Amino acid sequence: MTVKTRFAPSPTGYLHIGGVRTALFSWAFAKKHKGEFLLRIEDTDLERSTAESVNIILDGMNWVGLDYDNADNVIYQTRRFDRYKEVIAELLAQGHAYHCYCSKEELEAMREKAEKEGTATYDRRWRPEPGKTLPEIPAGREPVVRFKTPLEGVTKWHDLVKGEISIPNEALDDLIIARADGTPTYNFCVVVDDCDMGITHVIRGDDHVNNTPKQINILKAIGAKLPEYAHLPMILNEHGKKISKRSGDTVAITDFGQMGILPEAMLNYLARLGWAHGDDEFFTMKQFVEWFDLKDVSPSPSRMDLKKLYWINGEHLKITPNDTLAALVKPRLAVRGVEVLDKPALEDVLALVKDRAQDLNTLADECVYFYQKAVPAEADVQKHWSEEAPARMRRFADLLEALPDWNAEAIHDLFKPFCEAEGIKMGQLGMPLRLAVCGTAKTPSVDAVLALIGKEEVLKRIRST
Repeated sequence: MTVKTRFAPSPTGYLHIGGVRTALFSWAFAKKHKGEFLLRIEDTDLERSTAESVNIILDGMNWVGLDYDNADNVIYQTRRFDRYKEVIAELLAQGHAYHCYCSKEELEAMREKAEKEGTATYDRRWRPEPGKTLPEIPAGREPVVRFKTPLEGVTKWHDLVKGEISIPNEALDDLIIARADGTPTYNFCVVVDDCDMGITHVIRGDDHVNNTPKQINILKAIGAKLPEYAHLPMILNEHGKKISKRSGDTVAITDFGQMGILPEAMLNYLARLGWAHGDDEFFTMKQFVEWFDLKDVSPSPSRMDLKKLYWINGEHLKITPNDTLAALVKPRLAVRGVEVLDKPALEDVLALVKDRAQDLNTLADECVYFYQKAVPAEADVQKHWSEEAPARMRRFADLLEALPDWNAEAIHDLFKPFCEAEGIKMGQLGMPLRLAVCGTAKTPSVDAVLALIGKEEVLKRIRST
């Protein structure tokens, strides 16, 4: 058996962080078992689904790097209406479905009664049974099609995350599988799609647990082999509540990219939300696929922790090749009005500063002063700049100018003799020197910084102070 999993988002907005975690686990499970990971766009909500949202989903999947095996044949539900109508016709012919002519008012009255009695909402008045007389068909009213749910027994399955789940069939409605205008409904489309695509494992959020018995019964009715199910727990925000944009939470996956998070770090972090491999926190996707097992997924909700996300991102920045980082940082520098020149090479700058940042935006900030001097903060000026500083900086510039070899070691060798001659401590040279050249008191080793900026530019900045 070839393992087949799927990610099936609805294009009604942004690609949610919880959806990406679901996609990641489905992707990893398929990769682990040398199977296929497929993408399906569930766009039957014609009022809310948009082409823009479809593009957001595709762009988000591309950004995080979750490659799906049907990239040239993504499944769109709106392109499969003929197939759905065909299966609905078969279910009607076989007696597994029937027409229902209830009005909105009748359905509302049923709903109110069911809430009081704690029963299934629909009273099955149009369900054909041996010896039962059905109501007279109302003139001019188009019917919906309802699935004939078994009335006895239970629908149960072994959930690969939550364990045994059992739902009494009497608690299930005869759900609508086609609306009065003929359009199929969500739970029905999902069943036909999973059957036709040969999905062996349905890995999805646990908000779908209530849909599973409905879908299992339809799968049995159409004679399909049942997939295995794994329902993943929710991701909560840092306060233990449901993640919501309205609550100020970052939920769209593309927003994390704008925050300077690397896609591989995002996946690394999401992998640890509800799954664990010992105490391992930092790992590659290759390692994750090797380690991943659904039995290690917790059935309990997990919480977002932005501090940990940034820490993991910082660790990934450290191992990312500098030429790769340069391509990501360069446009961020352009936004800051910084033109990256040939010298110093951005790759060399990044090699020096990337340990000092946990995101690409901060990393870009760390690169700015190599290409243009920043305006020093008033607090730094008050703390590190004295009346003697300008003249002292110019005297040190004279020594720098006389250096035959411009490198960090040669620059460093000037520090101690100069401080002794001036009767000052190293901090009284290093901090004003940073302000004079970089415009900030926070830099890596000042000799390495000066060496990278270059002799001509260093001297120009010091002497213009």
